[in-house]
Amino acid sequence: MTMRTTPISSIVALAAAALLAGCAVGPAYQRPATPEPAAYKELQGWVPAAPADALERGPWWTLFGDPQLDALAASVEVSNQNVAAAVAAYAQARALVAEQRASLFPNLTLNASGTRSGTRGGGSGNATVDANGNIVGGSAGGGSARNAYRLSLGTSWEPDVWGRLRAGVTAASASAQASAADLASARLSAQGEVAADYLQLRAIDAQRALLATTIEGYQRVLTIAQNRFNVGIVPHSDVYQAETQLASAQSDDLGLARQRAQLEHAIAVLVGKTPSEFAIAPSPAWRVAVPEVPVGVPSTLLQRRPDIAAAERRVAAANEQIGIARSAYFPSIGLSASLGSSASKVGELFNASAAAWSFGLSAAQTLFDAGATRARVQGARAAHEESVARYRQTVLDAFADVEDQLAATRVLAQQQDLQRRASEAADKVEQQVLNRYKAGQVSYSEVVQAQVTALNARRSLVQTQSTRQTTAVALIQALGGGWHAD
Repeated sequence: MTMRTTPISSIVALAAAALLAGCAVGPAYQRPATPEPAAYKELQGWVPAAPADALERGPWWTLFGDPQLDALAASVEVSNQNVAAAVAAYAQARALVAEQRASLFPNLTLNASGTRSGTRGGGSGNATVDANGNIVGGSAGGGSARNAYRLSLGTSWEPDVWGRLRAGVTAASASAQASAADLASARLSAQGEVAADYLQLRAIDAQRALLATTIEGYQRVLTIAQNRFNVGIVPHSDVYQAETQLASAQSDDLGLARQRAQLEHAIAVLVGKTPSEFAIAPSPAWRVAVPEVPVGVPSTLLQRRPDIAAAERRVAAANEQIGIARSAYFPSIGLSASLGSSASKVGELFNASAAAWSFGLSAAQTLFDAGATRARVQGARAAHEESVARYRQTVLDAFADVEDQLAATRVLAQQQDLQRRASEAADKVEQQVLNRYKAGQVSYSEVVQAQVTALNARRSLVQTQSTRQTTAVALIQALGGGWHAD
């Protein structure tokens, strides 16, 4: 006995079989291998680990113990325009994921129309007139009109037999995750710039306070030289040298004032304000706080770098593009159905006798495209290889970045100790030479030399302390944002 199935059941069975046989045509994703040293060269005890960029980084700027820096860094989150642009880009990426996910489901449409049509003409010529003068039996120059209404409900669906649509969703999701990492990178970069600029500004305040004290000393020395010249003890050249030294120090102070103004303007832009409405009051009481790097730092910190996370997610997105390109080798299958009715009156649209339905299955396969599909697949593979190379380069750069900052941290700590000793020694020499000058034992040129040496040593010490702080900021950025998060 043979069984006969209706056309609809045959189509449904064919579609179900196609769905059950569906498979992804893209390669399975595996995170590319990257070079990972056993430990950091510049600081023993630091080891690499697996990515953990989603971990909370915490308010790392509080390590510097400055309340004003805390307020400025926190305002970056809501006021910096680069961060705002990254937030908007992330929202776009999430919207694209939702759009791609919607392609997995059928489309449903409702169509309604109404038309009125008619004819105009000169009549049939067969009309007659009755006893009352009315035209009967034909038309005499009139026309005819009729109404037509249509209502239909249609649906279409492309079953994801070969995994192309799912690959699109996965690629969009990976791109959205990369966009989220870009947002974290923009936020970390802006916070790092604010911290570095603010710490440099406070170092300039400290240098200006140092210069102010030095200028006062130079003015006193100028008075001494002037008095000694007036009584004929020293030549006029001593006065000229004292005036030159005083003017030079005052000029240096003005140069620092210019640098401070530029840093203040840069901070204003970073926190989303115009320079005219933003100011940071000078504070010569500079807190020289440099966070100590613990040797037993958790090994997950390097892989918390958002740029590494973004590069890895772009590799995943490029991997899905290979499957999307390969799906063109297989036929595209579509299902469609509609139910509608048409009538000359609106009330008749819902009569069963006016209804009409349809159900269809379509399949299309490209037979010849002169190698275009193969070229697209090769292009997708090349794009994937490019993203892998960029990911590995990002990891290498990250290791080098951390090593650079660790080396700078170690060397600067040693330099600071040496420069502190040099500054203390130069201060003693300056005082001794000045005392000998007052006693008439040395010339003023020796005083000038001692004062210049002492001032340079003091300023070098301040600059080294400032560089240690900005290097700490750079190390925190290299590690993806702090090392004290839970």
